[in-house]
Amino acid sequence: MEHRLRGVGVALITPFDENNNIDFAGLLKLMEFNAENGTDYFVVNGTTGESATTTNEEKIALLDFVRKNNRWNLPIVYGVGSNNTADVIHKLKTTDLTGVEAVLSVCPYYNKPSQAGITAHFQAIADASPLPVILYNVPGRTVATIQVPTAVELAKHPNIIGLKDASCSMEIALELTKKMPENFILLSGDDNLVTPQISLGFQGVISVIANGFPKEFAEMTHAALNGDFKTASKIQNRFHDFDTLLYVESNPVGIKMVCEIRGICDGRVRLPLVKATDGLRQQLIDSMKKEDFL
Repeated sequence: MEHRLRGVGVALITPFDENNNIDFAGLLKLMEFNAENGTDYFVVNGTTGESATTTNEEKIALLDFVRKNNRWNLPIVYGVGSNNTADVIHKLKTTDLTGVEAVLSVCPYYNKPSQAGITAHFQAIADASPLPVILYNVPGRTVATIQVPTAVELAKHPNIIGLKDASCSMEIALELTKKMPENFILLSGDDNLVTPQISLGFQGVISVIANGFPKEFAEMTHAALNGDFKTASKIQNRFHDFDTLLYVESNPVGIKMVCEIRGICDGRVRLPLVKATDGLRQQLIDSMKKEDFL
């Protein structure tokens, strides 16, 4: 199936300045770097964008900035998720979503809902959303998980069009590709599994690594989508050890330091996260040099 969310969506980081405010100049530089090096679409206000510590006003400002400066006319996906169903619905009804392709909504966290609760949560969101909804399953952060039978049930809703799966499980990926409708969009949420997941039938990735390496990651992803798994696997293997480093001190600490090393923006993060240690910075530099990324 061909659609506008096929390929690589970059889960944009949110750069901060020395006063801990959004660095919009850095964000523009990041957008340019990605758009001009093969990224297919922008994802705003995701986990990697530190949505847990940006205010509602900042989330709207980020969306407005990306929308107004998107001279490449790339599709935009906007993160609208919470463990409070009513709050998600309120945001969907009150946010100007003009120019947005779809919304990405994370599995409700902390409350530890049952599968019936998760189903009702997303059905209510899909009923209220003026845009198509992409489910986001990331049990490593939410504890709760969208189980495959639940995803199959939710896929029956006409306004739920896809799933970003960050379960880190090839078994789940295989089950999803077997059981989901043919026109349902399956997106990888694990940069280390993109090539094998595409081999099963996934149609792309919402990527952390693409912030720092859009050209290489786009080449890899599109090679896999075009059936050239020899090329895709070769690039995928270059990222394997490096990708692991990005999460040693939690995401987006690692990828923000990569962007600092590459001269795109500062590696600052907001508390309770802290900036990458000197040790991690050096490990990232060494790994980038080893794989000829720097």
